[in-house]
Amino acid sequence: MRRGMRVAFGLVLLLCILIGGGYAFMSQASFGKLPEGERLDAISQSPHYEGGAFRNTEPLPPIKGNGGIVGALMKYVFSSTEGQKPTRPIPSAKTDLRGLDRNTDTVVWLGHSSYFVQLGGRRLLIDPVFSTYASPVFFANRAFEGTNLYTVEDMPDIDYLLISHDHWDHLDYATATALRSKVGQVVCPLGVGAHFEAWGYGKETVFEGDWYSVLEGKDGFAIHILPARHFSGRSLTRNKTLWAGFALVTPERRIFFSGDSGYGKHFAEIGARFGGFDLAMLDCGQYDENWRYVHMMPEDTAQAAEDLRARALLPGHVGKFAIAYHTWDDPFKRIVAASRGKPYRLLLPLIGEPVALPIASDGESLRWWEAGR
Repeated sequence: MRRGMRVAFGLVLLLCILIGGGYAFMSQASFGKLPEGERLDAISQSPHYEGGAFRNTEPLPPIKGNGGIVGALMKYVFSSTEGQKPTRPIPSAKTDLRGLDRNTDTVVWLGHSSYFVQLGGRRLLIDPVFSTYASPVFFANRAFEGTNLYTVEDMPDIDYLLISHDHWDHLDYATATALRSKVGQVVCPLGVGAHFEAWGYGKETVFEGDWYSVLEGKDGFAIHILPARHFSGRSLTRNKTLWAGFALVTPERRIFFSGDSGYGKHFAEIGARFGGFDLAMLDCGQYDENWRYVHMMPEDTAQAAEDLRARALLPGHVGKFAIAYHTWDDPFKRIVAASRGKPYRLLLPLIGEPVALPIASDGESLRWWEAGR
């Protein structure tokens, strides 16, 4: 009897340790904070918020395949990792961002979904992740060798920091907190501002908006928060904050950034609303047939660029992290094939290579990814 009691006590103690350790881990500042109080009251007025969570305009079909979402997760955990990472360092071209003429409209891809943008005299930073990994733990989602070129110290002062949603590969705690003194204003979808306020950003510096909200500046400059087809959450709780794309508009230029998004009718609606774009930076990686409605396959990306009436396409969500189980260079090969004969110009710059606007209507990008095989 006593031995049985000791075993039972030991199991209870172990369970308490595991629960306590899990709670301590999830209580780290990097997990941020969920909306509450007045922010949650405001969120509840959104037409896209229902039953305590945000919803996509087009519902997401159930996960396909055997076992549903659990089967998809098991496939991800136990699938072969061969080809998911390059065998050589990724080639790059580090640009002195501080030295760029801020009055020259320029886009610099920083890897994955991070971009530095100069537009209409403003400097913008989109979804920056300067950490060597994109997860709550250092051993998961590590950046490919050669892709982590930039640090916060390399950044000039930033007028607008744009965050599309709160997933770890788009909202990086270390990067966001280190940037605090350099950022004039944060622009993000509903609820995401709670993370920034928890991390020391002043409430007055955060602009949160629903889909089709707009932040207007001087001289016709505007940032539009636009729909995406995705989900959110930094822990086990999902969809308490909104996800979005952005349109950056001046009298001379229109740039679109999709954020993470599956293909949907919103691309054609946005294209019609804005009359097309000079450049579209679109989700084109970390895909699988099982979750194609939250991340586009490259062929979907090509169609979305057409729907948006884009003059040029710059594929993103690629080239830095292996979050899905396709080979790391598959998105590049497939978007090249899918873009043949399309009315837009396909841009495939090196990480750190500046792309000047307006973009020339001709020219061919270097197939740099072939050097990383």
